[in-house]
Amino acid sequence: MHSKMAMLTKSRSLFKTLNPNTLKSISTFSLLNQEAQLAEQPPSQSPSPLPPNPSSGSPMYNENWRSPIPNNGTGNQSIIPSGYFYQSPAALMQAAAQKKDANSLLNLFADWVTAKRWRDIKHLFELWIKSLDVNGKPNKPNVQLFNHYLRAHFSDGATAADLLDVVSLMEGFAVEPNTASFNLVLKAMHQAREYEAAEKLIERMLQSGKESQPDEESYVLVISMLLSQGQIDTALKYIDLTLKSGYMLSTKVFVDCVQSCVDKKRLDSLVTIIEKCKAMDQNKALSPSWNLCNNLADVAIQNDNSKLAFLALGFMARWIQLGENGRPPFFHSVDEGLVVSAIATAARTYDSTLLDASWAILKRSLRERKPPNPETYLAKINAQASLGSLQNAFSTLNELEKTHGSSAGEDLLSPFTSLYPLVVACSKQGFETLDLVYFQLENLSRADPPYKSVAALNCVILGCANIWDLDRAYQTFEAISSTFGLDPNIHSYNALMSAFAKLRKTFEATRVFEHLCSLGVKPNAMSYSLLVDAHLINRDPKSALSVLNAMVEAGFEPSKDTLKKIKRRCDREMDFDSSNQVISLAKQSKIFLGSDNRRNILFNLEYGTEYAS
Repeated sequence: MHSKMAMLTKSRSLFKTLNPNTLKSISTFSLLNQEAQLAEQPPSQSPSPLPPNPSSGSPMYNENWRSPIPNNGTGNQSIIPSGYFYQSPAALMQAAAQKKDANSLLNLFADWVTAKRWRDIKHLFELWIKSLDVNGKPNKPNVQLFNHYLRAHFSDGATAADLLDVVSLMEGFAVEPNTASFNLVLKAMHQAREYEAAEKLIERMLQSGKESQPDEESYVLVISMLLSQGQIDTALKYIDLTLKSGYMLSTKVFVDCVQSCVDKKRLDSLVTIIEKCKAMDQNKALSPSWNLCNNLADVAIQNDNSKLAFLALGFMARWIQLGENGRPPFFHSVDEGLVVSAIATAARTYDSTLLDASWAILKRSLRERKPPNPETYLAKINAQASLGSLQNAFSTLNELEKTHGSSAGEDLLSPFTSLYPLVVACSKQGFETLDLVYFQLENLSRADPPYKSVAALNCVILGCANIWDLDRAYQTFEAISSTFGLDPNIHSYNALMSAFAKLRKTFEATRVFEHLCSLGVKPNAMSYSLLVDAHLINRDPKSALSVLNAMVEAGFEPSKDTLKKIKRRCDREMDFDSSNQVISLAKQSKIFLGSDNRRNILFNLEYGTEYAS
């Protein structure tokens, strides 16, 4: 049977070759060839309209969509710019010819993104949007496919203008770009440092719909560009928007913001940003580097910004904690000079919070290996005195005397210099404050353990002298030995001399000086200066000059202020010989006195009740 069928097939093909015009198929005969005939319509009826075109959202219908892929390059103009096309290998052409829907194409693109086949993604996307789906309609890309297309262009080195052209193509396909689409454009602008275009783009995103609102990445890209270009005001605006939106700032953006604000002296704005970050759980862990913290504290102290100084010390305390908890531990230490400056800033700005933070971080840095220096204690005393906390100030003075009692000299606890802010605080409200301080010191002397301090009593004596209360000053001086059982030091005698001198009791001040010398107490430079002032108040320049000569013979160098006061009194008393002696003494000490022309003009003014004519 099989041999018969093979023979018939060969004979049929041979017959067809020999007689090609006589062999026809059955469908070619006229009797069996049927063609469709148009139905005749009544002449009175009009043709009904066609239904609307079901296609929408694809600009490819402008071309001959029944032949979407021309065989030559003489087809219609494509909406895709010519620069986007790339001649792919034959394998990609074969993949493009397959019928793929959007989901399968997304999965394929995900694999190609991992393999970094950017040009293949671009070419396949361009072929796919010109192809037909299983229903014979042009493929409709969604925003995810366009984002893959954008990413491929960005990774392939396209400029921001090229990416914006791709974004504009989405409108032709009725696709709204989302946040990821704009972020790819912002990345290209970030690489090219096009901060002005990036600012316009993010403003467009803010005015767009919900799907294209800026996210954390959008703000980071724009803010980093603005900070790098020195646009601090605009950057601060977008940082504020980032924090209001609840997004997290990156560490790099935060550090750049701190550095830019420090360089531009925008300290108040920086304080606001740091406080907002600390109030958010996702941003409270942000911290500048250790070196930047030190720089931040220095700038804050120089500008008397107590809030920023407190925040800088807080960052440094966090670094100390992190170092101690590390494995192996790393011990950060704050410079004690920086702490002293911070305490002085707290005194000038009346900020007790900064004072407490400065002292706490100093204790943490020293780690009980050594006590703070005496100068640090004095800075704390002055700050507490400025804040009006006299009890804490005297408590710190007690701690200073216990810690550095033997090593600290008498000049370190002088009420005329280092402890003078405490003296001013004691006499701020007159005798009321002075009596309160004295009675507190008297009660502490009977406590267990007792606290007795000559330095504290000297502050009370000098405070009484500042309010011209000689009786309280003399009683307090006598109470040093009678009530407290202590011996007055040179500062005690100097404070009593100051009280006599201010009331023009030069004779009594001189007797105090002679008394201390008879007791074997060595007078210091302040003793001679106070005695000179006592003689000058009585307009006795010769006696003042004799005390000055005794001061030089004792080995002390007179201050410029003392020499100028003696010379001024000599000139006004017409004692030119004494004035010349002062000038020669100033030359020996290499002190330039200068002139008092402006002071003399004021001194020689003639005051009257008549108007100048």
